[in-house]
Amino acid sequence: MAPPVSVFRCLAFGLGLLATLTGARAQNADIVFFNGKIVTYDTDAAEALAVRDGRIAAIGRSADIRALAGPATRVVDLGGRTVIPGLIDSHIHAIRAGLTWRTEVHWTGARTMAEALERLRKAAQTAPKGSWLVVAGGWIEGQFAENRRPTQAEIAAAAPDHHVYVQVLYVSVLLSPGGLEALGLTNHAELASRVKIETGRDGQVTGWLWGDNRTISDLYDLLPRPGFEQKLAGTRAFFRVLNSLGVTGVLDPGGYNMPISEYRPLFQLWRERALTVRVVYSLCAPRPGHELEDLQAMTDAMPMGFGDDWLRFNGIGENVTWGMYANDNSTPADRERLYQVLKWAVPRSLTATFHWHNNRTVHHLIDVLERINRETPVASLRWSIAHLTDASPESLQRMKAMGVGWLMQNALYFRGEAFLGQRGAEAARMTPPIGTALRLGLQVGGGTDAHRVMSYNPFVSLQWMVDGKTAAGTPMRAPEEMPTRLEALRLYTLGSAWFAFDEGKRGSLAVGKLADLAVLTKDYLTVPVDEIGSIASLLTMVGGRVVYASGPYAALEDKTPAD
Repeated sequence: MAPPVSVFRCLAFGLGLLATLTGARAQNADIVFFNGKIVTYDTDAAEALAVRDGRIAAIGRSADIRALAGPATRVVDLGGRTVIPGLIDSHIHAIRAGLTWRTEVHWTGARTMAEALERLRKAAQTAPKGSWLVVAGGWIEGQFAENRRPTQAEIAAAAPDHHVYVQVLYVSVLLSPGGLEALGLTNHAELASRVKIETGRDGQVTGWLWGDNRTISDLYDLLPRPGFEQKLAGTRAFFRVLNSLGVTGVLDPGGYNMPISEYRPLFQLWRERALTVRVVYSLCAPRPGHELEDLQAMTDAMPMGFGDDWLRFNGIGENVTWGMYANDNSTPADRERLYQVLKWAVPRSLTATFHWHNNRTVHHLIDVLERINRETPVASLRWSIAHLTDASPESLQRMKAMGVGWLMQNALYFRGEAFLGQRGAEAARMTPPIGTALRLGLQVGGGTDAHRVMSYNPFVSLQWMVDGKTAAGTPMRAPEEMPTRLEALRLYTLGSAWFAFDEGKRGSLAVGKLADLAVLTKDYLTVPVDEIGSIASLLTMVGGRVVYASGPYAALEDKTPAD
């Protein structure tokens, strides 16, 4: 009788592992991790992992992997800790965040108003008198135990010798006394006409200004800009913060207020081989009404995929055309302009990502994409729609049919209570429809949309994905729309890598793939759900280089060539 198929499978696996280990022994590993929990997606968790020449050389049992070490190999005892693939944020404004990181005060993760104000006080001690202290976002009142916003009197008391600017999402700004004059708003009549100045019950101004996304962005742009060296240092610093949270890659969608000149600090770090995060970026149309000619000029010497594994051009968006940038009131002319741009983009193999919020109007965008797809199938281009938190099954099905993916972020971690008030509990149970998207087989990438509208912390996003709770602890999503921990992690790694055409190179821990990984402070797969958001990385590796290390592994960190 012939042996069962399972016997052949086991034999094949054993021979494959033997071949891998035999080949690996021909050259010693550069670094070996053993005595840990290596998270893989298609096999049981392994104990150890070897890295050579920037790639994963072997995965298996500790005894087998340790045998690959030579005299010069760094051997790292994981002490039972968990190793995951490096996290990839599929939609984060990391380039913009880095430009101002060193000149801002950050309230991300502050749990009380007192803690937030103390950060202002501390910054005021070193900032020149009369300068601006800027909190550019990344926080919401629900994260504070007091569940409220600061007052003008509080920020003035925290920094009496400075101007203070505190932004909440793209909704409102709090200025310290005299801030309006210092900002020079009166010199910008058109912008001033769009700003709503809040007054209290006593008729006195409160310091709070309100406006739409564009208005708040334009207010921010009135602030003094950091110099080039500050931008360079800020980019280094922000990328290191991302590394400390296990992030090894980002997909950056630019933004309509990101001129091409603002990419210079990033490009310099790339030239110096000093990047510690892999950056895949897209470019936005800078001028309304001139999108096609501007994108043509910008991409003439920058074809799709231009760059390397550290920095690479990944097409156009999130603002492809201004009239179809989350515009709930788009006109036929707006849709025709987008069609013309995409008709130009397709033969150039340009991927595109589209910023859209509301499902009730996304059919206008999808209609244009389907029109293009009927003429030339776009699945190979891996286009995506970002945000669309309340996507309907019908919208997701239309996207899936074209091969268009969904870039999903944890917007409702901050805005959940507002959504509940506007749409009700039944709608909130299905928002966002992560489970539905997975059941449809839609390509989904995890991310944050940080840093102004959300925390950049991927573990906060991962916790929200699996428990559906807001920053204030309000439960929202139904169980059928919550992914498992492993599914959520997969979206934040392999899922995101797909949108960069990189799923064959990174996003999972497998032999031959780039050695992008993180050693965690807690076991993501078993720690209580409400502790996932507090996980950090003890060691983060990108391409075999230890770009961040702390605690017991601090001595292992590799310096960049520019250090």
